[in-house]
Amino acid sequence: MGFLSRKKPKPAPVEIQEEHPIVDELQEMEDAVPLRDVGGGPAGPVSDAGLSLAGESSASSPPAGEAAEEGPSEFVVEEGPSEVVEEAPALNAEEESPEAEGDGRMKAIDLIAPTRLDFLAEKEATEQAPVKAAEVIAFANQKGGVAKTTTTLNLAVAFAESGYRVLCIDLDPQGNLTMSQGIDPDKVEKSLYDVLVNDMPISEIIVKREIDIAVASIDLAGAEIAMSTKIGRERSLEKALKEVAGDYDFVCIDTPPSLGLLTINALTAANKVIVPVQCEYLSMRGLVQLQNTLRMIQENLNPDVKIEGILPTMLDSRTIHAKEAIEILEENFGDLVFQSRIKKAIKFAEAPVKGASVLKYDSDSSAANYYRDLAKEVLSHGSP
Repeated sequence: MGFLSRKKPKPAPVEIQEEHPIVDELQEMEDAVPLRDVGGGPAGPVSDAGLSLAGESSASSPPAGEAAEEGPSEFVVEEGPSEVVEEAPALNAEEESPEAEGDGRMKAIDLIAPTRLDFLAEKEATEQAPVKAAEVIAFANQKGGVAKTTTTLNLAVAFAESGYRVLCIDLDPQGNLTMSQGIDPDKVEKSLYDVLVNDMPISEIIVKREIDIAVASIDLAGAEIAMSTKIGRERSLEKALKEVAGDYDFVCIDTPPSLGLLTINALTAANKVIVPVQCEYLSMRGLVQLQNTLRMIQENLNPDVKIEGILPTMLDSRTIHAKEAIEILEENFGDLVFQSRIKKAIKFAEAPVKGASVLKYDSDSSAANYYRDLAKEVLSHGSP
């Protein structure tokens, strides 16, 4: 019996090595992977998977004397005889600290709402130089034949002679202002109709002559009907002028002989209104209606528009009726009546035939000097 008991433990080491090869593999891995120096303290905490494997291996492992001693390692052995997961190396101080993150590193706000950065960043207020806007003058009177077109063109040319940049706008479907600069309204391809109805940029219809002119055509006669369903139709001209407001010092608007939508557009876009009045009783009657229209414009559309002055035109100083008309104007409107007087002259009828203003057609004539005097008076009222 003693002989048999001494022979039984001999095959045990062989059977243990065959059943538990993980011990030798762990030893080989331990020799191949350098252990982390933890200062001689106990190994750190291990995962649940590691604990379960450790328990199983300790239960089936050979005695401590036969198994190789394991140092304090921090790798975790997962299921399987040859898989080892090493613990991620600790980040250095620069990588761990959020303060040391560079500009190229994504932050939480970049991922959540990157478009908000522009709004969160404080922007320095930059002072912008104010854009000088043009002085817009409308020439209006619902009475026809009072020299609105003649006054618009010749006063604009007088401004240009003084060195100002001037734009004339022909808002009359008859196209008399366009024709007075040698342009045939019937042959115009693009006109103010396209600007007001189709929102074409006004710069596309400006033609350079003695002054720049936004041309008209007979199509303007149908503009009021075409604009009837347009939202904000009263401000169509005002919006169009914003494109060129900084390019000119003066914008002079010739209006049709009515108080319709085209004239309302002119009064809404204008800063000032000059009212040419023929020195006759019937012509002065229209001033009351114009005042009522202008009051409605001020209340609803353009509170800044005002009457710059009333201009007596086609004055025949030889007649008593003309003198009485001037007296009536001055009694009722006082300082609003210009001191300048536009007297009758054949030059005003001859100049449009040549496609020119009176100041160009006959620069030294008294007719040209009438509008030069008017330009000085308008400029002295506080215009640019």
